[in-house]
Amino acid sequence: MDNRAGEMDVFVQAVELNSFSAAGRRLGLSPSAVSKMISRIEERLGTRLLVRSTRTLQLTPEGEIYHQRALRIVAEIEEAERAVAFGASAAPRGLLRVNSSVPVGVTCILPLVPKFLEKYPDVVLDVSLNDGVVDLIEERADIAIRVGPMRDSTLKARKLFESRLVVIASPAYLAEHGEPLHPRDLPLHNCLNFNFRRVLNEWPFRNPETGETDTLAVSGNFLANNGATARDMCVAGLGIARLGLFHVREDIQEGRLVVLLEEYNPGDLELTHAVFVGHEYLATRVRSFVDFLSENIGSCAELPVPNGVLTNSG
Repeated sequence: MDNRAGEMDVFVQAVELNSFSAAGRRLGLSPSAVSKMISRIEERLGTRLLVRSTRTLQLTPEGEIYHQRALRIVAEIEEAERAVAFGASAAPRGLLRVNSSVPVGVTCILPLVPKFLEKYPDVVLDVSLNDGVVDLIEERADIAIRVGPMRDSTLKARKLFESRLVVIASPAYLAEHGEPLHPRDLPLHNCLNFNFRRVLNEWPFRNPETGETDTLAVSGNFLANNGATARDMCVAGLGIARLGLFHVREDIQEGRLVVLLEEYNPGDLELTHAVFVGHEYLATRVRSFVDFLSENIGSCAELPVPNGVLTNSG
């Protein structure tokens, strides 16, 4: 008997990953084996389901119908097997790859890992920290925790929290170099920045008299590829940085960093999302982790900072 369920799974993976090669890697098959299985489905149905090009796979109208039905069938088979194997205690299981920005990972994700794995002990959590924009398919990640505006509309996203950005420096740096009292003083200071392609090293400031916001180009002798490194260098007294308040709140509260130029802060918010390749029949382990983060990451949300710690003079 033909393994139609297996062929459906191959088809679903190829569509989800937009690649025969990526589907093969995930399933332990060669690209040619994936191609043959999908060709077998098309021959059996007597219609083309996918239009192949060198870079993409595009569903035909018949392919759209087959894909939606196949998603449901594959998901139901998986759930049925789990229910039989684990009975009423069926829970998320298997390898879950998560890629997070360094500050969010260190401050918000890693502290929650023990609680998540205690709740879902059959999940194997593979966490990588990287502040670059991760291609979920290329990196074979199930979930990416991304900071900043969402640009890829083909991905599903769940907002986790938002945080104000603040300009900060260490007391030691300010003692040696003086405190900037106006944004126009910043060109005289060593401003720490990032080396991402998508980053323009310009900081926004609000004119308190007109209410208008403009950007100011800043520069310095150090570039980082993640916020944790920038924060460490700032604490070490190397220069001035602009980072998410969630990431440096404890440093501010304990006096390791001082917030500067709050009068000119435009109040812009930096959003953090959980991003994943998804559909209606999302893998249980992916949905469970995203739901868990959404419910438990509140400690990283914008919380009040005690009076007197947001300014050097306060």
